[in-house]
Amino acid sequence: MDRQGVRTRDLCLWYGSFQALKSVSLTIRHGQVTGLIGPSGCGKTTLLRCFNRINERIAGVRTQGTIEILGHDVYAPGTDLIELRKRVGMVFQRPNPLPLSVAENVLFGLRVHGSGRLAPDVVEGAVEAALKGVGLWSDLKDRLRTRATDLPLEQQQKLCIARLLPLKPELLLMDEPCSALDPAATSRVENLIRELRGTYTILIVTHNMAQARRVSDECIYMLLGEVIEHRRTEDLFINPSDERTARYIEGRYG
Repeated sequence: MDRQGVRTRDLCLWYGSFQALKSVSLTIRHGQVTGLIGPSGCGKTTLLRCFNRINERIAGVRTQGTIEILGHDVYAPGTDLIELRKRVGMVFQRPNPLPLSVAENVLFGLRVHGSGRLAPDVVEGAVEAALKGVGLWSDLKDRLRTRATDLPLEQQQKLCIARLLPLKPELLLMDEPCSALDPAATSRVENLIRELRGTYTILIVTHNMAQARRVSDECIYMLLGEVIEHRRTEDLFINPSDERTARYIEGRYG
């Protein structure tokens, strides 16, 4: 991905006859955390899922416009979806570790996308680096054979992020990554997101206004499939330029 990050131009999406996204044009800066906020059904998650094209798994979806990631339009003919999803990682609302060991979760992407058997030193280095990257190494270094689904939810969610790191994604998509966590675990995952900024470009969907303000550098407010406002987070919250944004962040809408 170039230093300009991600760009969309006139992006539209339909579920059958219903238009969920309407001419979305954005420039998302490289290395920053960008929050997506807005009432339920406004198109946040739909937009997020456009970046790795998983909306297309739903029958009747039709997309128009462009998204430039990794230096080319991801909707261009011949786009390799496996390669795209290798470079654009996604974390879902509820942790979804594989029913395998901690180590095998981390190595899963390398095994799927790699060629041939992984050397022991590669395996050891990849697991340690990924777990250190999400702050789990000290807790799990002696439990690498533990079944990942037996971990606490916070550790499961961090492990899901760690699972993406060996593939060196340019873009991390996070869809309400803290919605299943308690306040203390949420705080620790937010700290991790802040630590990952700069190395990764991160888009995070959240309904939590305080969370958006804490973790994001820029924020996008969406309503009824349209981008209403995209600004530095503090500017958007302190002095929104659109009355619809003001009504939402003040709790008068949505």
